[in-house]
Formats: sequence, C-alpha cells, structure tokens
Amino acid sequence: MLVTLGASIAGIGIAVYLTLVEYTTAVPLSCPDTGPINCSAVLTSPESRILGIPVAVLGLVYFVAMLVSALPVFWRSRIPLVAPARLALAVGGIGFVCYFVYAELYEIGKICVWCTGVHILTFVIFVAVVTGWGEATSFARADSVGD
Repeated sequence: MLVTLGASIAGIGIAVYLTLVEYTTAVPLSCPDTGPINCSAVLTSPESRILGIPVAVLGLVYFVAMLVSALPVFWRSRIPLVAPARLALAVGGIGFVCYFVYAELYEIGKICVWCTGVHILTFVIFVAVVTGWGEATSFARADSVGD
C-alpha cells in the first residue's frame, strides 16, 4: 500500500509536469534534446498521443486512479471488485509501458528521461500490487495500534 501510494504520488508529479509542458508555454521542457536522449522528439512524436489524447494526460488519469485504489480505505476494502480493479489497472499500466518502451526504442529511436521515470514508477506499482510488496508492513502497523 505505501509503496503504491508513494509511486503514484511521484507519477502524478511527473504527469502533471508533462501535461503542463504539453498545454502551456510557461513550463519549459527540461531534458536534453540532442542525441539518443531527446524528450522533445518523444513527446512530439505520433506515438505521444492515443486517439488524440496526450499520453501525459492518460498517465495523469492512471496515477490518480492508482493513488485512489491504494488509499487505506480501498486497499483494505472487502468489496469484491476493488482488488481485481487495482490489479487490472496495474496490468494495464505495465502493458502500456511495454508498448511505449518499444515505441521509444524502435519507432522513435529516442529516449525520454521523464517517460523512463514514469515507466519505472509504473513497474514499481505493478510489482507492489501483484506481490503485495509493502502491504505486510502497513498492515502490521495498523494491527499493532490496538495492542
């Protein structure tokens, strides 16, 4: 739970930044723009949009959804659909990461460091959700409060 919360918050930060870069000129893109690391080339490529929606916006939606699903009230929920929905989000997220890494390496030929950060955070969330990583310590603290 705590790992997923932390990674989701960090992901929201990056996604907000990239969304602001997408929609405003007030926030400049801070990343090398020459050589194999070229955020501008990646973020302006056709692969940076899905059905006309910037991937940064989709990332923001994903990380907000993961944040909500990792809140203690939902993580511990006994509602039957909560855990499968969180797992579906995590699997969907890692599926998109696989596609975007492929696109960066083989279609665009450039790497975006901000995107790589999002990919790593999404992988951390995936591992945390699938394995329950971080869950034992958060439950142990909650259970020991009444002792």
